[in-house]
Amino acid sequence: MAELIGSLLVLAGAVFHFSAGLGMLRMPDAYTRMQAGTKASTLGNTLVLAGLAFYHPSWTLKLVILICFVLMTNPVSSHALARAAYRIRISMTPQTVVDALRDAPERIRGRS
Repeated sequence: MAELIGSLLVLAGAVFHFSAGLGMLRMPDAYTRMQAGTKASTLGNTLVLAGLAFYHPSWTLKLVILICFVLMTNPVSSHALARAAYRIRISMTPQTVVDALRDAPERIRGRS
């Protein structure tokens, strides 16, 4: 039974990884590509690691630590990349209707 649950979790993780790759190809600009890639790959990594925990119960503590690491670092790295892209003025797609940082004070945008 544990192998079946582990296999289903790994398969679900693979589906999310596939959707992350598809989102990277289909999205119109760098910001939406980052969001699609980060959110789907974070969930995909979490599901794959949880599936491995069912396959190898002795690895569970190490895999939980890895899951926590992924959940902390993926959003932070995505935020840093998006902020860098905004600071070097990579354009948004014309369908983007809100630029929350455009009207923000200089100290929030981080531009010198």
